[in-house]
Amino acid sequence: MLCQGSTSLHAQQAVLPTPWTAAAHQATVPLAEYPRPQLRRSEWMCLNGRWDYLGGANAPDALNPVVPAAFGNKHDEIIVPYCPESYLSGIRRKQETNMWYRRTLKVPAAWKGRQVIVHFGAVDHDATVFVNGQQAGTHAGGYDGFEVNITPYLSGGVDTIVVAAHDANDGRMPSGKNGPRGDYEFSSGIWQTVWMEPVDQAYISNIRLLPEVDAQRLKLRINSAAVTKVTATALINGKVVATVNGTTGADFYLPVTHPKLWTPDDPFLYDLQLTLYRKDGSVADKVNSYFGMRSISLGKLNNVVRPMLNGRFLMQLGLLDQGYWPDGVLTAPTDEALKSDLLFAKKAGFNLVRKHMKTEPQRFYYWADKLGLLVWQDMPCIWFQHEDTARVRQQFRRELKDIMDDHYNSPSIITWVPFNENWGAFDVKEITGWVKQYDPSRLVNGNSGFNNNPGFQKAYGDPGNGDYVDTHIYIGPYGASVPDASRAASLGEFGGVGLFVSGHMWPVENNAYSLEPTKAALTDRYTLLLQQVEQLMKYKGLSVAIYTQTTDVEHEVNGLLTYDRMVEKMDVSRVKAINREVIAASRELNQDK
Repeated sequence: MLCQGSTSLHAQQAVLPTPWTAAAHQATVPLAEYPRPQLRRSEWMCLNGRWDYLGGANAPDALNPVVPAAFGNKHDEIIVPYCPESYLSGIRRKQETNMWYRRTLKVPAAWKGRQVIVHFGAVDHDATVFVNGQQAGTHAGGYDGFEVNITPYLSGGVDTIVVAAHDANDGRMPSGKNGPRGDYEFSSGIWQTVWMEPVDQAYISNIRLLPEVDAQRLKLRINSAAVTKVTATALINGKVVATVNGTTGADFYLPVTHPKLWTPDDPFLYDLQLTLYRKDGSVADKVNSYFGMRSISLGKLNNVVRPMLNGRFLMQLGLLDQGYWPDGVLTAPTDEALKSDLLFAKKAGFNLVRKHMKTEPQRFYYWADKLGLLVWQDMPCIWFQHEDTARVRQQFRRELKDIMDDHYNSPSIITWVPFNENWGAFDVKEITGWVKQYDPSRLVNGNSGFNNNPGFQKAYGDPGNGDYVDTHIYIGPYGASVPDASRAASLGEFGGVGLFVSGHMWPVENNAYSLEPTKAALTDRYTLLLQQVEQLMKYKGLSVAIYTQTTDVEHEVNGLLTYDRMVEKMDVSRVKAINREVIAASRELNQDK
């Protein structure tokens, strides 16, 4: 990898630093790890680091501009990929709407004669990319990645790239908690890694991997602008175990005889090499990837509808994972920090995280795949049901599809959640059905917590389809859903019991659904709640319970960790023990078949 950047900026004092704030602040090129683990090439360049920046109330309109803004001599500097609202960006301003980013770069001489693709992990919300003053590409969507082929605009010397980003933050586009009626700090503009790589005229643009456990094979689709031969090879510890030839743009199958199954306890991953050939038989592109062999489906166990992982019921016991950071807002300060929340969930004995109202960089799902954590993936909500519907609803559907496409290949993702608690909910039954049709390999929870609803809108309620009957009960767990004839019962959120930890809270009035005075008392309360969950699992058919939440978030102090990730607020060894006990009891139910 090549890295171009410079020393990081100094903004005001961090309000609540994490263990990784200093390292992120000092990094010449922050978050410099390869950003796309399931489609890796050897040559690439990270563009994170210092960029020129224009923002604030007087910034030029950045919504679909036709020419780049003039920066002149008066501009700020920002550290990409941290949003301008964050400490780590070096800007730290509230709710930017029009944002302009600029930097110069020099394409390596070794890339001469190849196409140069610039990738953006995520830009909130409407982005326009200019190279040397010419518009090179546009994108709308705050939570999915996109790429721009900048080859026609390069000069052969030093090139200037300008990115215009516009984020109305008005709740009419998918925004999750990051909207006018959301709970937390706004986040705008570039917030995931920017990078570029050289490719041939014909190259692998994307891949689609589907494990078919019962058939002992991996279904593949390798897409490229050219229709040509491609080879897929599976490896274990560098040893080839299967290989097959196929054609780009068409499904083909890689045999995986006696597959080693992916589970949370044994998250086995196969290495995968993909080679694209030119018409003359020479190699045009080669990428490295991985896959996991696992199935997720509904089945009946003792006449109760349950989710089945690899054909067996496993209680899904998880944490609501909101992915907010006091130093980076939506962006983890470092890759180590991104990984740390998942490591903590494993340490505490959970087997699932519900990624709530946002997406994460591809590396988050890589760590979930590698460490062995099931993932429920939420769609970030809109905040209005009946305003500007022709435009807003079309965009919601488009972004939902794009998010599913971005993360389709991760074995850890087992459930899609299109809507949460009726927030901006519309056509829920239809959309739930579409998600299931578009990805029949996973489960769908159409409206998690359909029993809750914002007071400013009409509740859609239970769509009646999908794979889960899902309620949110605070404190709970009693009152949770029971399964029906075709759907499993899930408790999509419960708990929310808080503890004040002086010196480790965001400087606002803090709250929780309930509070305990000490770490010991909070741990006792959690243990009791999990004992109740076990009763519901055994005798009322409950199959999923997701506790609120991994960490405190701004005014909420109901995390197992403080917001700065400095303090474990429960006795984690006791939490792990009761979690393991409940999960073990779910395995025992399979013996009654």
